[in-house]
Amino acid sequence: MTTLSAIADFNSLPPPDFNSIISLLFEPAPPLAKALYAARPFDSYDHLLQQTDAILHKLSPEDKLIVINAHPRIGEKKTNLSAMSLKEQGYTSATAQQPNEEDPQVMARLKELNNEYEAKYGFKFVVFVNGRSKKEIVPVMEQRLKDGKKEREMETGLRDMVSIARDRLGKHQR
Repeated sequence: MTTLSAIADFNSLPPPDFNSIISLLFEPAPPLAKALYAARPFDSYDHLLQQTDAILHKLSPEDKLIVINAHPRIGEKKTNLSAMSLKEQGYTSATAQQPNEEDPQVMARLKELNNEYEAKYGFKFVVFVNGRSKKEIVPVMEQRLKDGKKEREMETGLRDMVSIARDRLGKHQR
């Protein structure tokens, strides 16, 4: 697994290595990685995350779609999840069952909600799980489907992506 290098080293990495580290914090999203690469140097990883907010707002609508769709669906089969997403969605390893979370009704409901959300908004649902179970995410998805407008949902998803990255950064810096 790639690890975070010192920020000075990170700033001087060639694009493939830079992108690997960006993929640790976010998911592989070439438009975001390219924009962040062009925005170097960063004083710290926190500075990188602060700049990410501004960069995300400047991306074209097409690039925003690519970035947000880089994230896995909530309840996705674990074979489709990155190592960080596995941990965030409660799996103890790539091969382990998720404790108390494989409730078929919850998983079926998440699949249904993911499909409904993507049909309504045209992109994946992204939320900062922050330790919540899949069962606790169901009402969040239902509410966002009820209340949301496409532009607001896109902004919420992108903002949550930065929150996820901030959380991942904290875990890598421990």
